[in-house]
Amino acid sequence: MPTVPELLAPAGSLAMAEAAIAYGADALYGGPPRYSLRARNNEFGDTARLAAAIAAAHAAGRRFYLVVNALPHNGKLKSFHTDLAPLIALGPDALIMADPGLIDLAREAWPDVPIHLSVQANTMNWASVRFWHKLGIARVILSRELSLDEIAEIRQRCPETELEVFIHGALCIAHSGRCLLSGYFNRRDANQGSCTNACRWEYTMHAGTADASGDPLPLDVPQGAPAAGEWLIEERERPGELMPIEEDEHGTYILNSKDLRAIEHVARLAAIGVDSLKIEGRTKSAYYAARVTQCYRRAIDDAAAGRPFDASLYATLDALASRGYTDGFYQRHHAAATQNYASGASAGGSSRYCGDVVNFDAARGLAEVAVKNRFAVGDRLEIVQPAGNRECRVERMEDSGGTTMRVAPGDGHRVWVALPADAVGALLARFEPAAETGNAPDLLPAAPDAR
Repeated sequence: MPTVPELLAPAGSLAMAEAAIAYGADALYGGPPRYSLRARNNEFGDTARLAAAIAAAHAAGRRFYLVVNALPHNGKLKSFHTDLAPLIALGPDALIMADPGLIDLAREAWPDVPIHLSVQANTMNWASVRFWHKLGIARVILSRELSLDEIAEIRQRCPETELEVFIHGALCIAHSGRCLLSGYFNRRDANQGSCTNACRWEYTMHAGTADASGDPLPLDVPQGAPAAGEWLIEERERPGELMPIEEDEHGTYILNSKDLRAIEHVARLAAIGVDSLKIEGRTKSAYYAARVTQCYRRAIDDAAAGRPFDASLYATLDALASRGYTDGFYQRHHAAATQNYASGASAGGSSRYCGDVVNFDAARGLAEVAVKNRFAVGDRLEIVQPAGNRECRVERMEDSGGTTMRVAPGDGHRVWVALPADAVGALLARFEPAAETGNAPDLLPAAPDAR
């Protein structure tokens, strides 16, 4: 029988954790900014919020894995036990770790807490999995750069070790996170949790050459194949600062990678026996956590029941902000369309996160919505809820004083909207523009690029 994989969802906030639990995650992962490679957009620097997220997971019968996967300098070792002890006391189900030194320190102090080896360790083969198993690692999160066949061989050769793979989310332009661009541009080390996402900035290509010392020199010619075979890039915020790049027979990998979406491979990964399918995105919104978790929950349940893959899940994920999608390295030798060289903008645009339903006034028959993006009377809403999604049209809208409104202007506003009474338990609402109104605004990213 195929394994029914665990669905592992990101939690960078308590709201994300609650949304992922409600929409079907079996387990969550998150951690403190100092050690978890998420120094920004991470509210779990507040131990009370982390405690609440772990408690919520356990109350729902789910698991919570504490991320401690930084690759630290000496300075962080001095306070490691002191910093981590109160977090271990919260009862996480495992630690996600990458650095051998920190792993050793953790095993000495807390020998009964399982350790999952982070993707940051770049585990690529069965011999490495076997090595880590001998050291007491309970689960290995495999590198993103593996094919389905390679994962299958690792599973066959290492049946005693739990395996986890990424199934959805951002792809690094470097080998599973080992990127130097952020450190080079901003002195913010990606391996310390301070990545500025430099791979997603706007660059211009220039033909160029190099002087006798190897320093880059632009060619005074239009863009095109450079005479000397050199290419230079210029970042938008650094005009005139030209940097050489190289290209091998496989291409150049410094521009935008598409995002990973491997939902069509869920059944194969279950058949292989992968134990956990992981969604990336701790810096994104609760809406993202809910929507993506809901899709992959459906795909896993269908695979477990022997039902065919539901291709409509593609459309739901397409509606979310992304760089466009690829299934990454799971299948080899994809066409050039696998990578997004043409644009740094988000793909999609068929829907917009409208806001959160936060209250309901039964006497008025109106739901209070904390607005995230503009919507108007006449637009169609999809009410996203764990029990099943509902669609309705906005027929009536009022402000908090009861004055009729036509438009909810955008983030920061609260409006009262007529919604079906039996749908007011919804946690989130998604805006999907009605074709007949002609109102089709651009999709806004769930988590804007850091600069």
